[in-house]
Amino acid sequence: MRAWLSALLPRLWLSRALAWPLWPLSLLYGLVSGLRRGLYRLGWLRSVRLPVPVLVVGNVVTGGSGKTPVTMALVEGLQARGWRVGVLSRGYGRSTHDCREVLPDSPAREVGDEPALIRRRCGVPVFVAARRADAGLALLARHPQTDLLVCDDGLQHLALARDLEVCVFDDRGVGNGWLLPAGPLRERWPRAADLVLHSGERPAFAGFRARRALAVQAHRADGQSRALASLADTPVLALAGIAQPARFFAMLRAAGLRRLQELALPDHQDFAAWEPPAGAPAVWLCTEKDAVKLWARHPDAWAVPLQAELDAGAWQALDARLALLRRPQVP
Repeated sequence: MRAWLSALLPRLWLSRALAWPLWPLSLLYGLVSGLRRGLYRLGWLRSVRLPVPVLVVGNVVTGGSGKTPVTMALVEGLQARGWRVGVLSRGYGRSTHDCREVLPDSPAREVGDEPALIRRRCGVPVFVAARRADAGLALLARHPQTDLLVCDDGLQHLALARDLEVCVFDDRGVGNGWLLPAGPLRERWPRAADLVLHSGERPAFAGFRARRALAVQAHRADGQSRALASLADTPVLALAGIAQPARFFAMLRAAGLRRLQELALPDHQDFAAWEPPAGAPAVWLCTEKDAVKLWARHPDAWAVPLQAELDAGAWQALDARLALLRRPQVP
């Protein structure tokens, strides 16, 4: 049922003609979410403010919008500008429920695949907790030199006060413009945001670009690398357990890979008991997000990093806002 709904709802959300039977439910969703926001605005529900600036990255549209590659690009760019960055996350899909630090060897099933990926790619302190404020306090206690916190996927987590908000969209824009479940919106749009980024090729409205591209090198768990172009004529099993696997496959084809067997898996796929289809090619390609789980059982799989590059104008806008909070201390 979950897989069926995951395939059906995005199609309904492309127009209002098919989604209208769910519209009354979207009114109820909007009423409840609006009431919740009002309670935070009035102070009846409390937002925790941390002692360093907090930048929240998220989206108002459900499903993958390229948020995690954007988060990593922001973290790396902020480090280059002298900020000592830490990352907070809920750790979606993890088997644990406590507040914990994500270490380089933390199993993804215990901390979440996206936090594990961010920690390994960016090398910054990462903490996960259901209450992101708890993660922030624990991170600052363990890493007191941190002077900027980036919260991955937290626009609707109002329990954490924030200084800056970055909202990420893909080519879907706002879909049919309706709230869940009649549409893809988690909250009404337009809304205030410090920075609007478009990770797709066809931005639906004003904002800056966050161009995504595959790295030219794939790598394995043992650190070995090979040029992606070297697989152009090799039979390859391309697998992706992300929100929109078709995008990964399209990017592989655009990179010149001509003999792909494509396998789309559910987002946050757990590979603990997964087995490849019979007759699958010997060479596997996956996303980095999948690799942090897949490598535990199949270390020979090749992971292809997905990189995001922000427009210069986006960095200028972000730098100007950060300068009003606190200037970084260059080591």
